[in-house]
Amino acid sequence: MSGLEIAAFLLGIANVTLVVRRSIWNYPFGLAMVALYSRIFLDARLYSDAILQLFFFVVQLYGWWNWSRNRAQAGAITVVRLSNRDRAWWAIGCLTASALWGYGMNRFTDAAFPWADATLAITSVAAQILMSRRAIENWWLWIAVDIGSVGLYAAKGLWLTMLLYAIFLGLAIWGLLDWRAAERRQAAAA
Repeated sequence: MSGLEIAAFLLGIANVTLVVRRSIWNYPFGLAMVALYSRIFLDARLYSDAILQLFFFVVQLYGWWNWSRNRAQAGAITVVRLSNRDRAWWAIGCLTASALWGYGMNRFTDAAFPWADATLAITSVAAQILMSRRAIENWWLWIAVDIGSVGLYAAKGLWLTMLLYAIFLGLAIWGLLDWRAAERRQAAAA
């Protein structure tokens, strides 16, 4: 456990707690967290996760812009739901991309746990995009990612990061419940 990991851990808790509360101020914490975790994962040879942090940085900027625009139009951050067809396309995309990325990491790098790391990374990409778009389904993906990440980070000895993902799991469940309640309030107000 390093000072870098401790700082990323604290930033992560602040970031996800603010996401659950649909606060736009989650984004500065998220940007700082992913910057630190890119280095942590590179050092741990979790290359998919290291690359993922760069992606998260860009998508955090997009999310900040999108949430700002939505708040200006609606007066609050509103929640949306995907159609069944869109859910199916996202699932097919995640499975296909995970298989391709996992193969590449397994074949061309010395990545630790290339298949698990790739699957968690790709699912995280989908979850982050859906979160940036305010889709409630992001929470189901984050729950799956958090469960898998607890095991992966334990296997790599990243104990504080493992604890962070266990906390993220609780926050993701809270987020799902809170965003469902917000969705019901939106429907009642419409």
